[in-house]
Amino acid sequence: MRMTRIRKRNRDRSKLARRSPAPTAPTAPAAPARGWTDGLSDVSIAGDPLAFPHLARTDLPRHPTTVAGHARLIREIAADRARWEPLVRYDALTRWYARLETGPGYEVWLLSWLPGQSSGFHDHGESSGVMTVVQGELIERSLTRAGEGARTLRPGGQRVFSSGYLHEVVNGTLEPAVSIHLYTPGLTEMNQYGGTAVPEQHPQAQAEAH
Repeated sequence: MRMTRIRKRNRDRSKLARRSPAPTAPTAPAAPARGWTDGLSDVSIAGDPLAFPHLARTDLPRHPTTVAGHARLIREIAADRARWEPLVRYDALTRWYARLETGPGYEVWLLSWLPGQSSGFHDHGESSGVMTVVQGELIERSLTRAGEGARTLRPGGQRVFSSGYLHEVVNGTLEPAVSIHLYTPGLTEMNQYGGTAVPEQHPQAQAEAH
């Protein structure tokens, strides 16, 4: 019986070949479809994916939790110009800002500065942070018990500051500027001060990173 079915199938193929034109090029046979007779998938048969090291990934990126991690995040965002540049806006009445990113215990802001725009002397309450200029130049003035200091902030440099750090940032040039700021924890207060006021308990810890 088995031989009879094979010969019949061959004859059927010969008739079909005579009726149809010969193919111009051979075609690869289709791979047989594989399916589970009980309708189960690979994952359901394997069980809990987390029980298998090759399925439970451990190399996923983590949110930064240290000063070095926050500084690295700022550098990465600053280098990704296609991410922040389309978002930049300018406001003739006030500094413009937009939140770029949030994570556990931190937030990242994009700010723009037209010529002459200033933050005024202020601190960030309990938040510390990192800032960098990505376009143009800004001048930072800081107030400590030792007096007033000033520095020019240009693209490529970073400022790292602790909670309670008192400073003013101003665009003293004739061109617009753009900066990126990270605050940790997220900024909830910003205390303004007069030009000569220095808080009695103002911490002096500050650092400049490049």
